[in-house]
Amino acid sequence: MSQNDKILQVTKKWVEEFVLGLNLCPFARHPYRSGKVRFVVFEGDDTEHLTETVVREIAYLDKTPASVCETTIVIVRDMLQDFEEYLDYLEVAEFVLEQIDMEGVFQVASFHPDYQFDGTLPNDAENFTNRSPYPMLHILREDSVERAIEAFPEVGDIPAQNIKTMNELGSDKIKRMLHELKKTPK
Repeated sequence: MSQNDKILQVTKKWVEEFVLGLNLCPFARHPYRSGKVRFVVFEGDDTEHLTETVVREIAYLDKTPASVCETTIVIVRDMLQDFEEYLDYLEVAEFVLEQIDMEGVFQVASFHPDYQFDGTLPNDAENFTNRSPYPMLHILREDSVERAIEAFPEVGDIPAQNIKTMNELGSDKIKRMLHELKKTPK
């Protein structure tokens, strides 16, 4: 199995066990189950090429109907391992959306192995809602997000429910679960 195949397998397992299994994002189930989530492994080592990949994926989503592909997850294989560097790049991605006139059409959601919300401690359970096996940039269609919010009136309750779920599991158990994901798949 190639390194990229392993990364894809681990990422899909993370989506299934964490995002869907723990119901962290009730909107993710339908696009994932219907095969409308595109996974792209970026294996470069510089931000210029990563930015080109992000722009290419935005263009792909822009020309592809949501009925074919709803969203793209760009998995960053060999860089942005440091969370602060990742956050710096996230600002670049947001700026790029603005520059290519796609702000308000697409948004970038963030996931990282060391994700930490402002004002929290590294092991606070709520951080694990955005912790992933690899640094990721999740490109979402704004109109799809808006439709999902309209269809789910309790959308404001999702963060609190996610924090409750993570607190019930506890940081140690969640860390073990994430560690298990990255064991070499067969």
